[in-house]
Amino acid sequence: MRTPISAQNYLETILMLSQNSGPVRAIDIVNELAYKRPSVSVAMKNLRESGYILVDNEGYITLTPSGRDIAQSMYDRHMLFTDWLIFLGVDRDTAVSDACKIEHDISEQSYKAIKQHIESWKQAIYKHRL
Repeated sequence: MRTPISAQNYLETILMLSQNSGPVRAIDIVNELAYKRPSVSVAMKNLRESGYILVDNEGYITLTPSGRDIAQSMYDRHMLFTDWLIFLGVDRDTAVSDACKIEHDISEQSYKAIKQHIESWKQAIYKHRL
């Protein structure tokens, strides 16, 4: 079963916030995404019921292993596409925005092929510089 794009975005946001500022609460997600509090509350309930997050008694949100896997996958894709687009000459803001769209819509097969191509290209550049 494929995880909805909105859930992928929330999970990626939780991962990024936890890496940057430690424990995450719903209000941190509200502030980061500029969403309304009720929308984030409903999303957190859905993510919890789907087994992607845990919420403790103090309201701190942590990713479960399955939630972390999805979040990390989205983050890795996002970073790869952002860096690639910037290298191609796209300005940073546009690259970040476009990478967010691409990361969700591209097939796993195409993602792996692009990633392999970029990695091969980087190795060739590195060898050439030596």
